[in-house]
Amino acid sequence: MAVWDDLVGQTRVEEQLAAAARDADALVTAHAAGEPAPEVSKMTHAWLFTGPPGSGRETAARAFAAALQCVSPDRALGGVPGCGFCTGCHTALVGTHADVSTVSAVGTEILVRDMRDTVRKSYTSPANGRWQIILVTDAERLNEKSANAVLKAVEEPAPRTVWLLCAPSLEDVLPTIRSRCRHLNLSTPSVEAVADVLIRRDGVEPRTAHAAARATQGHIDRARRLATDESARARRAAVLRLPLRIDDIGGCLKAAQELIDTAAEDAKQVAEEVDTRETEELKAALGAVQGGRMPRGTAGVMKDLEEQQKRRRRRTQIDSLDLALTDLTGFYRDVLALQLRSRTALANTDVQDAVERIARDTTPERTLRRIEAILACRDALDRNVAPLLAVEAMTMALRG
Repeated sequence: MAVWDDLVGQTRVEEQLAAAARDADALVTAHAAGEPAPEVSKMTHAWLFTGPPGSGRETAARAFAAALQCVSPDRALGGVPGCGFCTGCHTALVGTHADVSTVSAVGTEILVRDMRDTVRKSYTSPANGRWQIILVTDAERLNEKSANAVLKAVEEPAPRTVWLLCAPSLEDVLPTIRSRCRHLNLSTPSVEAVADVLIRRDGVEPRTAHAAARATQGHIDRARRLATDESARARRAAVLRLPLRIDDIGGCLKAAQELIDTAAEDAKQVAEEVDTRETEELKAALGAVQGGRMPRGTAGVMKDLEEQQKRRRRRTQIDSLDLALTDLTGFYRDVLALQLRSRTALANTDVQDAVERIARDTTPERTLRRIEAILACRDALDRNVAPLLAVEAMTMALRG
C-alpha cells in the first residue's frame, strides 16, 4: 500500500507530490555521495495545502512527509518513494517519526509558546530521517506572534528542513508566508469516490457507505465515522430532528441545551482518554514519587499542562458543535433545493419526509435566512461567544 492510497480523488496533487518526492530523494542521495545537487528540482522547502473541509489536506501533507522519509531499498532500483511499508513511511504516517513534528491548534489559536520549540527544532539536522519535517495542520489558527515565528523560519530554513502548512484557503494564511510556499489546492472528492474507499478500505456495506458519503457530501473523515460509529449516527439523527422541535420558545431553548450537552459529552470523552495519559506521562518524566507526590519546582509545569488541556477541551466542544451546525446547514440546503425545484440530489435522504414538510411550510427566502442564522452562529463561536448564548440565538432565529 503506497502512502498515496488514502488520498481520495486528488490525482493531480498526488502526481505533483510524487514528482517532488523523487527529486527530494535525488537531492539527499547526491548530498550523501558528495555530488552536486540536480539543477532542476520540483522540491522546495515550504508547501501550503489548501482545500475545503474533508478534501484531505492533512492526509496529503502527511503522505508527502512519509514519502520524503521513505527508506525502502526499492528506491535504488527506480522505485518511487512512498512505499507505505518501510519504517520511515510507517512512523511518519502514524505520527511517531522523530523527524516529523506536528503542530495543531490546542485551543482557538496556535500560540507562540506552542510554536517556540518546534521552530527551534526546524533549524536542526534530521536525527535519523532524511528530512526534518514540520507539519502545521491548522495554519489558519496561527495568531500574529506565532505566524511571525513561522515566517522567520520559512524565510531562512535549514538545508534539510521542510515546512508543510494546511489551511482552508490562501486567504487564511499571511501573504508573507504563502508567498514563500508552493501552493497545492485540493478539491472535495465525489460522493462515489468516498463510498468506494469506504467499501474497499474499511469493509463498509455498500448501501451504508453510499448513504454516509452522500450525507457528508464527500467529507471522507466524517463519512468514515458516520459509516462505522453507531453513536455518530445517533447524534446526527438527533441534530436533524431539531427543525421539527422548535415550534415554541421552550422547544428552542431545550434544543439548544441538548446540542451544548452533547458537545460537552464528546469533549469529556476525548479528555478522559487523552488527559489522563498525558498527565501520567508528564508525572513520570518529572520523577513523581510513590503516592503521586511531585518534586519541588514542578507545579508550574503541571499547571501549564492543565491549561493546555482546558483549551483543548473547549476546542473539542466547539468542533463538535460545528459538526452539528454543518449537518443542520445540509438539512436546510436540501429544503432549499426542493423549494427551488433543483435537480441537485438530496444529501439527507434518511430524513426526506422532514425535509419535504419544511419545504412545503416555508418559503425559499425564509430558508435562506435560516441558513444565514446557522452561519452567524458558527461565526459567533469562532469569536469566542459563549456557546449556549450563540446556539440559543440560532434556534430562536430558526423558529422565527
